[in-house]
Amino acid sequence: MSFPDKVVSEAWIRADGKCECERESHGHRTPCGKRLFWKSRGREEGKGAWEAHHTVSGGPDTLSNCEIICWDCHKETL
Repeated sequence: MSFPDKVVSEAWIRADGKCECERESHGHRTPCGKRLFWKSRGREEGKGAWEAHHTVSGGPDTLSNCEIICWDCHKETL
């Protein structure tokens, strides 16, 4: 499933353009915080690359189940 554009936009605003990942398995105790760039969504490499990710796999495509994470963190969740 994929998120509607409105959900991604709202999540992006909430994240303030920074990675929201807090997974201890990625070495985070607080949000990753890596600076991201809107136009870099879905790019697997490069500065500011990111993706919208479901916090609960298979869950709904809602804002509460959407997190904005850098591509490095996204790769770790796959």
